Amino acid sequence: MSDDFIREGELTDIRSYPAWAQDLVESCAETRERVASHELFHRMRDNELDANQISTFLVGVWPVIEQFPQYMAQNLLKLQYGRARGHDLARRYLIRNIRVEQNHADHWVEWATASGVSRDELLYGEVPTETHALSHWCWHTCERDTLAAAMAATNYSIEGVTGDWSALVCSSDVYEQNFPLDVRAKAMKWLKLHAKYDDTHPWEALEIICSVMGTDPTQRGVSLIRSRVLKSYEYMRLTLDYSLNAEQVATIPGQLLSLVYPEERKRAA
Repeated sequence: MSDDFIREGELTDIRSYPAWAQDLVESCAETRERVASHELFHRMRDNELDANQISTFLVGVWPVIEQFPQYMAQNLLKLQYGRARGHDLARRYLIRNIRVEQNHADHWVEWATASGVSRDELLYGEVPTETHALSHWCWHTCERDTLAAAMAATNYSIEGVTGDWSALVCSSDVYEQNFPLDVRAKAMKWLKLHAKYDDTHPWEALEIICSVMGTDPTQRGVSLIRSRVLKSYEYMRLTLDYSLNAEQVATIPGQLLSLVYPEERKRAA
């Protein structure tokens, strides 16, 4: 019997996927939820973040936003047309969405500008090591790992949980009303696209991963996928923790910030 995977049910129904994928998603759910419901996003939704926190978040995550098409391009290099069904699915998905991710970078710049973060600060400002780690991780996995593992780390996990937290932020109009009317639509476009429009992207990535791995992959192969998903969530959480703690560093001289760890910032606040 062939172990090829061809989805028969609904794209966004986890029951449409092999048992190993269902188990993997369930085993990662708690870690994903810690990112999706992070305090930073609750406070963003309620417009309770100060200028330093929102700036740290927007600047810190920017490298991932800017480089996301490049992550996908590295995975595109692993494909050969007609080699396998999973490769053909991935080829179409990656080529189609690279352009989409470029547009998303433009929307992030608009969000930052409306939030008081200049274009120069976003593009050329110093990115904290704690937040830069996520982009380094994404580059590493897309450059070195298999197609399935790299897409699990980026297109499935990062895009998937981003849809979760964007929906949380957009669940109230409090944050949206914070922006002046003349820039409000542009300021919120990135968030609203990811809260609604992008819902199917991580599911399409999961279908590709399952098509590449099959219905009965090795335990080692599944463990690799799981480790990549969890590591992406953990690096995202580190970024969010650092951004949330940014409110506590305002009284510390700027030249000392890179030498002070979060625990010490709390004592200094």
